[in-house]
Amino acid sequence: MPEFIQQLPALIGVIIGALGSYAAIMRGDRARFRREQEARWEERRLAVYTEYARVLKQSVTLTYRVAAHLGNDPHPHPLSPEAAERDFTEAADARDPAGEALLLLGAPDVVDEARTWVVTVIEMERFLREDRRDPEAWAVLLERQRGAREGYYAAVRRDLALPPGHSGRWPVTGPAAGPGAVPRGAAPRGD
Repeated sequence: MPEFIQQLPALIGVIIGALGSYAAIMRGDRARFRREQEARWEERRLAVYTEYARVLKQSVTLTYRVAAHLGNDPHPHPLSPEAAERDFTEAADARDPAGEALLLLGAPDVVDEARTWVVTVIEMERFLREDRRDPEAWAVLLERQRGAREGYYAAVRRDLALPPGHSGRWPVTGPAAGPGAVPRGAAPRGD
């Protein structure tokens, strides 16, 4: 028995060391699991944010083309409202599930900015359904849409801790600019 008592401090030290190692490993595993889980959710949020922007931009591009048909926009590929009706319906149908995913996974300020953007796009669609021919009023709507889009992207960058990005506004002029170029003298688009 005296031998056991002499070795008891060493045995207690081994037990305490093993428990300490186990606790440190578990804490490290939990921290790694949390980091990996946060990274997965961040990737999912980025995918949701990107998909929402893509489907909304699809609607925006359609509005540009129909507005060109009505004489409100310099888009080089005009599309009549009748020809665009099916595309508008499909774009609106795509917005619904993308918007639901955004509501589920998006940060509140991103969702608020997305709402501002989509409401502006809906106003653009309404403007065209009314068959309005008013390039100045259309230009105001375009500017609001661009500002709303910038607000959405800025909120996404803040949520994902990304560095500031480009505004997406750049002048495209002249015939060498290719498809989507703005005719000389027209306002730069910067879509």
